[in-house]
Amino acid sequence: MQQLVHGSGRGVSQAVRATVVGLFTALAVVIATASASGAPVDVPFDPGPIQPDHLGAAAYQKQHPSVTPSGVNDFGCRPDTERPRPVVLAHGTDSSAYSDWSAIGPSLVAAGFCVFAPNYGGAPGADTYGTEDLRASAWQIGEFVDRVLASTGAEQVDLIGHSQGTLVSGLVAKVGRPGKVNTVAAIAPLWHGSRGTGSGAIGTALASGDRGRAVEIAPSLGQMAAGSETLELLWAGGTPYAPGVTYLNLVTRYDQLVQPYTSGVVEGPQATNITIQDGCEQNHAEHLAIASDGRTADFILGALDPADQRVPRCEAVAPYLGPVPTLPGS
Repeated sequence: MQQLVHGSGRGVSQAVRATVVGLFTALAVVIATASASGAPVDVPFDPGPIQPDHLGAAAYQKQHPSVTPSGVNDFGCRPDTERPRPVVLAHGTDSSAYSDWSAIGPSLVAAGFCVFAPNYGGAPGADTYGTEDLRASAWQIGEFVDRVLASTGAEQVDLIGHSQGTLVSGLVAKVGRPGKVNTVAAIAPLWHGSRGTGSGAIGTALASGDRGRAVEIAPSLGQMAAGSETLELLWAGGTPYAPGVTYLNLVTRYDQLVQPYTSGVVEGPQATNITIQDGCEQNHAEHLAIASDGRTADFILGALDPADQRVPRCEAVAPYLGPVPTLPGS
C-alpha cells in the first residue's frame, strides 16, 4: 500500500493515490471521533427466548436490558473447519442486539457458527442503541471484531448488518478492518442513503417536521441521508464495497424506512442482490420483519456457507408481525 501511494510507478493514477490517501485520512477521523465519544460496545450475556417479530423482542428487551439472543456471545466458542469464521451481528437504529437478532442469531448458532452480537452506538445512560455517530459506531464494531478474532483464534469474521448496521459493517470492511472481513450480509441495506422516517421518538420528530430534533435524538440519522459525508467516505473509489469481500444484499419491496428500497441494490463483482419477494409473493416483511424472517435467515446461511444448497423457505409473513400462523385444516 505504501508503494501505491508513494512509489514511482507510472501506472498508478493520481485519482487512485488520492483515494488511498483519503481512506487513510478518513480512518484517522473515525478513530479520533470514536475515541472522543468514549465507551466500547455493550455486550449482553443473559440468554432470552426466540421472538417471532421485532416488536415482541423490543418489548422483552425493555424489561430485560442485558438480554442476548440464545446461544450468542459465547466467548468459549471455537470455529471449526466447516465454520471457520465467527459471525458478528450489527443491529439497526434505535435498536439492540436482542431486538434485531433474537430469531436469526439462534438459527446461526444452531447451524454451527460462533455468533456474537454487541449493543453499539448508545448514548450514555440510554436503553437503546444505534443512535450515535456512525463513524464512532464503526470504530466500536471494529474493536469488537478484534476482540472476537483474538478470542476465537480466527483470521476473519463474517458481518451481518440490519439497516444502519449495514453501513457500519461496510465501513468496518472497507476502512476500519480491511482484510479481516470475508462476507458482509446486508439486511435492508441503504448504500445510497434513505428518505425513510425512522421509528419511535425518532419517527415522531421526523413526522412532525422537526428534523433538527430527530438528529438531536439520533445523530446517525443525518449520516444515513443521501449525500452525507459518511456515505461519501463509504463510496470512496466509486463503490461501497471492499476489495475481496463478498456481499449479500437482501431488500424488501415493502420497506417503509429505506426509501426507495432499491437504495440497497448495488452491483459489484462479488455482490448478490436479492429482493425477498421474488419467488415468494406472500412474504410481506417490511423493514423490521425482514430481520426476523426465516427466508432471510436461509439466504444468509447460504451466503456464509456456499456448500449449503437449501431452498429458502417461503411463508406468509405479515408486516411488523412476522409469520402468519397456519390455521388447522387450511
